[in-house]
Amino acid sequence: MRVLHTISEMRSARGDRFRAGRPAGRLGFVPTMGALHGGHRSLIRAARQRCERVAASIFVNPLQFGPQEDLACYPRSFTEDCTLLEQEGVDLLFAPTVEEMYPHGNAGTFVDVPDTSERLDGRSRAGHFRGVATVVAKLLNVIAPDEAFFGQKDAAQVAVLRALVRDLNFDCDLVICPIVREEDGLALSSRNRYLSEQERLQAVALYRSLKSVEDAVSAGESDAATLQQNLLHRLRTANGLNLEYAEIVDPDSLKPVNDVRCGALVAVAAWVGRTRLIDNVLLPPSSSRESK
Repeated sequence: MRVLHTISEMRSARGDRFRAGRPAGRLGFVPTMGALHGGHRSLIRAARQRCERVAASIFVNPLQFGPQEDLACYPRSFTEDCTLLEQEGVDLLFAPTVEEMYPHGNAGTFVDVPDTSERLDGRSRAGHFRGVATVVAKLLNVIAPDEAFFGQKDAAQVAVLRALVRDLNFDCDLVICPIVREEDGLALSSRNRYLSEQERLQAVALYRSLKSVEDAVSAGESDAATLQQNLLHRLRTANGLNLEYAEIVDPDSLKPVNDVRCGALVAVAAWVGRTRLIDNVLLPPSSSRESK
């Protein structure tokens, strides 16, 4: 695995289209902020299945952290991360410094996806998705992958990035991979390591509440307001959770829906102790459920 720290090095490596005298083929890209776990492994493995070469990045992007958020203490484990990436067969690792990505101390030019960026997580994290969209646009420009791989756990981010790639005509396909969960349903997250043993047990209520919505839909309920009311009740009565939002929305626009028969995203965010966690499930169109 080649570790590249500058934009010029990364572009040079990306331009090397031949290996052992043969075309290098399609390049898959997995952007990360490090602190890698099984969810990241699943993205890398998906990239390896679809592409001949795989690049990853490790960059803790300061633009997407608010003044009171955990930038300074965000988990960093670069050596361990490199070991995992090598084990998974990653070919190129782009690991720039903040100064390399933002040489003037700021982005200067920002990428904004209006409306969508202000929903779900964007409502309480002002500027968060502007920071995400800006850094992803820069990474796609530098690395120029054929396909970029993201996890469904960050559902609001997925909606923002789909709009970004579509509206700015990036020549890159987004591949969205399923959430990877612990045996009890807790979605894998770099922030899970912040949880105490007791908080870890309390956090499972997020998935259980989402599962209750899936069960209700399977039993025939389709009214989004009824489903949301039940979801809110479960989350507000769960021990140890400080609920931020629980919404049933269109997966692409993130706007509320009235009925889930055409498909919907059920998304939640809550604080468990000092740790903010998000989770979601996708409800398929009723015709898809009925055909199973």
